[in-house]
This record gives sequence, structure tokens and C-alpha cells, in this order.
Amino acid sequence: MEKHRNYGILMPISALPSKEGIGTLGAEAYRFVEFLASSGGTIWQVLPLNPTNYGDSPYSSCAASALNYYFIDLHELVREGLLTESEVSGSDLGANPRRVDYGAQFTSKISLLRTAFSRFNRSDEGFKQFLKKGDYSEFAVFMSLKCTFNHKPFTDWDAGYRIYDQNKVNEFVRVNAFEIEFWQFTQYIFLHQWNALKAYAHSLGVKIMGDIPLYVAYDSLEVWKYGDELFKLDKNRGLKCVAGVPPDAFTDDGQLWGNPVYDWEKMKKSGYGWWNRRIANCMELFDILRIDHFRGFDRYYEIPVGEKTARNGHWSDGPKEELFKDKLHLRIVAEDLGVIDDGVRRLMKNVGYPGMKILEFAFDGTADNEHKPSNYTQNFVCYTGTHDNMPLRQYIEDLSADSLKIYKDDLKKECKLLGFEAKLSSPAAMCSSIVELAFRSVAATVIIPMWDVLAFGGEARINLPSTVSDKNWSFRFEKGDFTTLTQEYLKALAQSTGRAADCAR
Repeated sequence: MEKHRNYGILMPISALPSKEGIGTLGAEAYRFVEFLASSGGTIWQVLPLNPTNYGDSPYSSCAASALNYYFIDLHELVREGLLTESEVSGSDLGANPRRVDYGAQFTSKISLLRTAFSRFNRSDEGFKQFLKKGDYSEFAVFMSLKCTFNHKPFTDWDAGYRIYDQNKVNEFVRVNAFEIEFWQFTQYIFLHQWNALKAYAHSLGVKIMGDIPLYVAYDSLEVWKYGDELFKLDKNRGLKCVAGVPPDAFTDDGQLWGNPVYDWEKMKKSGYGWWNRRIANCMELFDILRIDHFRGFDRYYEIPVGEKTARNGHWSDGPKEELFKDKLHLRIVAEDLGVIDDGVRRLMKNVGYPGMKILEFAFDGTADNEHKPSNYTQNFVCYTGTHDNMPLRQYIEDLSADSLKIYKDDLKKECKLLGFEAKLSSPAAMCSSIVELAFRSVAATVIIPMWDVLAFGGEARINLPSTVSDKNWSFRFEKGDFTTLTQEYLKALAQSTGRAADCAR
């Protein structure tokens, strides 16, 4: 990360305004870049770009290195002559401007992309070179098989396909070449639009921070093709154990994520090749990379398959810093939240990546709380919250009377230490003070989720961990949320605290 002071905004692409039922890589993404740059910000943090699976979570994808075709901007395809405006406007892509309707996206967006592909010049030289390179060919085969078997999990496919068989796959590819090219087309178009957006962001001095999940979904390309080469599975691709986290102050039963866990011993023997390729791919897409659940590289929590909660799991050793010894120069942010022990602290010290501090957790009345700005060093990225937390305003509104008093007293002290008076008259006013506290802190980099910039409440929550709901991953902003007043507020704050882009130059 840069040593000079800067700030950015966490804004999921799915949550951008658009007329397509979900945020896209189109006009509103460009407008957001302009909004951020005009506000003095230099980092746009996004959530993982992988295709979503059951539950719509980008952290549990069907393919670890594939790209989410829902984010393709259809109006750009209209401009390219691959769709008509009436085809797009006449499709049901979701009616609620505040919520993504993933069912509508699944039905209508894919259909429109198929129409666009039917008109696309498959002899296009760029596309031919893309196919020849073959980066997304495995994903295309997996998705084509999914469509063949009515989108069932690979465990329910016909015999002969449930477990990867090269001869069967070769025959399938021969017979289904057009379908496989369609899925490669989705990746080709995504990259075309993404690279144009990224170049525009760079032209305005904005870098993009991506996000990589630690785990993949069970029903995924990686489990289907590589099986026990990468994961702890039985000979039939069945799970032996699953990922999660143990009980803590927030959850009595812990969190049972259900993802397959890696067989790190086997990965070590292959030189961690799969992980090396995965990280290298992300560094081509992004300027900065946040790695989710970084503590899992030190030790990870695994739970025997069949358990109903995460209570009966145990800790096992991960690869530790060995995986990162040739990656210390990369611009990586390590999400070091959760159960932190000496092993994690040692790992963080050895790799040198900045960790994360969350202001939402800071004001509990204890002097040694590591999320308090008065306890910061510079090698952290300071957040008000993350995609897994309640929006800051909701968190404050949900505090008991006694906890709220402690929270206010602590916030008041921390603000005073940094030279300003806390505003405590309302939850929204407190949010404003906490955002200012982040900007004034010694942390070199500050990232504020857009919902906390605007002091939105519980309606804007992105995810409630360990739940499946249409409220998860579906919140969207509207065009009117991005006002000149908010832009001026952020720029003034950035300039007064030495974080604005023009302050860094």
C-alpha cells in the first residue's frame, strides 16, 4: 500500500444503480469513479467478481477465477449492435431499484447474452486469440455441463460426468462447441468492459482494490475437476469436513460455512501451483488485492461433515507464510479479523501486509481494544465496517441503553484525542463522527463503505453471515444517493486530513 495518506470507498458492483436490475460495468460504474475522484478518493474497493452460486454469495462461487456475467452491461452490447434497446427494456431484469432479483438475472440476463452471442462475429481476431489462450475453457465446460443437467449440482449429474473424466469431457466438447464458446464469450465481454472501466479509473487517479475469497463452493469447477488434488474429499468427491469458524461472542454455535477445506499437504507437494495461479490472475484484474479470512492461512477451522453447528470442529495448520514468500512485494491487504492468536500475529509480521481495523467494534469501554484509533499504527487499513457487518447506523441503533452510553463515552474520548468534538445527538450524527475519526486516524489508508458514508441503516446491510436470504447481496443504491453535497463533504474531509488525491501529489 502507499505510504502517503489516502482513502477509498467500498462499493460492490452489484449495488451500483442501473436500469438492468443489478449494478454493471456500464455508465453508472463510470459515474461512480468520477464521484470518487471528485471526492478526493483514490481507491475503489469491490467485492469478489466471481459468478455467484446458490445463495448469491460472491464468497462461495462456482468457479474461483471466472467472472460474473451478471455485471456485463447490456446497453454497451446495444451500442455494439449485439442487442436492441427494446430487447433489453422488454426483459424482466428485476423491478425493485433497491434490490437485485437474482432469479430475474438468471432467467433474463443469460437469455439476452445468448442472443448477443448469436449475433457476435465469432471470427473476430481478438476473440479467436482469447479462445486460443484458453484461460476460461474449464469454466465454460463446467457451465455447459451444468446447463445440460438442468443446473443441478455436479453430484447429481449423470454417471460418467459426476467425476471428471478427460475422455468424456473431450467428447462433450466436440459435440457442444457452440455452447462452450458462449460461456467463453461471457468472460471475453466481461474482460473487455472491465479493462475499459479500469483504464478510465486510472486516468482519474483511482485504483481498484479487489477481493479474493479463501474458499470455493462445494458445487464448483475446482471440486469437480480437481477433487482430492486440492481438497479433503473421499474418492467419490464427497466431503470429509467443511469450513467454518468456532463459537464466539457473536455466535453461540459458531459459523458453519459448508465450504470444502483445502488439503494443504498435497498443495505443498505441487508447489501451491493452483493458489499461485489464482493470486496472479487477481493481480492482473486489480491494483490492490484484499484476501478474505487471512487467518485461515495460519490455521483453519474444520468441522466434520454432518455436524449441524460449528461447535465440534478443530483447528488445523495452514501453509503459513510459505505460500506468500514470493509474493511479499504484492499490494495485498490481509483481512485479519476473527479469532486472532499468536500464530496469526506471527504470520502478519512475517508477510508484512497491512491488516484491518474496524471502528464499529472500537468503542466498548476497554482501553486496549485494538480497533481504537488511539491504538493504531500505520500498517493497517481502517474501516468503519465491512460487507459482513451491520451498517454503522444500524449497529448504533441496536445497542442497549447501557452499551450505547459506553459507546458514546468512548467515541467522545477518541474524537477528543484527535482534536475534534464528537457529534452524539443521533445515530446519523455519530456515524459522521466515526467517519471523521477514521479520516483523522494515523492509518495510512481508510476505506469507508458507501452505506456508512450515507449513514444508511439496516435496509442497506449487504450480508448476514451464515444465512441464505434474498436480503443478502441484494441491496442497491439509487442514482440520487450520490449527491454533490456528499461529494463536497468527503472532499473537504479528505483535504483537511491530508487524504485527498491532490494532497498526495
